[in-house]
Amino acid sequence: MSTRVAVVTGSNKGIGLAIVRALCKQFEGDVYLTARDVGRGEDAVKALSSEGLKAMFHQLDINDLNSIKTAAAYFKGKYGGVDILINNAGIAFKVADKTPFAVQAEVTLKTNFFATRDMLTHFLPIVKAGGRVVNVSSFVSALTLNKCSSELQQRFRSEDLTEDELVALMERFVSEAKKGEHKEGGWPDSAYGTSKVGVTALSMVLARQVSKQRPNDGILVNACCPGWVRTDMAGDKAPKSPEEGAITPVYLALLPPGATEPHGKFVSDKQVQPW
Repeated sequence: MSTRVAVVTGSNKGIGLAIVRALCKQFEGDVYLTARDVGRGEDAVKALSSEGLKAMFHQLDINDLNSIKTAAAYFKGKYGGVDILINNAGIAFKVADKTPFAVQAEVTLKTNFFATRDMLTHFLPIVKAGGRVVNVSSFVSALTLNKCSSELQQRFRSEDLTEDELVALMERFVSEAKKGEHKEGGWPDSAYGTSKVGVTALSMVLARQVSKQRPNDGILVNACCPGWVRTDMAGDKAPKSPEEGAITPVYLALLPPGATEPHGKFVSDKQVQPW
């Protein structure tokens, strides 16, 4: 029986680090903390070690396709694939940031949607039977969806939305934002929210794909909201600690063998949320 393995992206601090800490305590297998920056990643592993927790480190920058491919090849070679994948890496501009919306749209979607999709493109095929894939989205995705035009809402909620169509919609948002025409196109003024609409919808699309292509493998794919958490990204006024933010992603990652639900859902506080 090969060693089981869990991989968490963007996990040298914040919610990602809290997820790794919880998995070190609850998951029977190797837990990998990943980060763009090797020094920061190794420092985080050392900090966990001082708490008596054993995490491993692998460099992984989701914005770098070669980095993703190298990591996927490493886990395939060493473990035969991955048992748990938590796509946590993401960015957000501060509310007061003066960066033009066109730039915010392109940069935010590049990491939060397109790079997360690249991760899934290369890692989903190596997720082992019984595997769990958790994409960290946000409650902002549901709020943003409700501010989209009725036509967009209908597509994002549709059972027949394809990955290609979703990618085209995300590309359209960026292109319309660059021209200052996103509102006419039915999009709200939230680059972060739109990126997370994409992440949640992608989770649903890929869940359907997995069920169709690997019907007997019992793989569960979900999106979740950790809540509003005190991190560098969300600020220090948020009500939840990173440990509290890790609860739902870890719950989904550790759904017991044989579980069939939730799958292709958006989950917050361990409860399936309307979409």
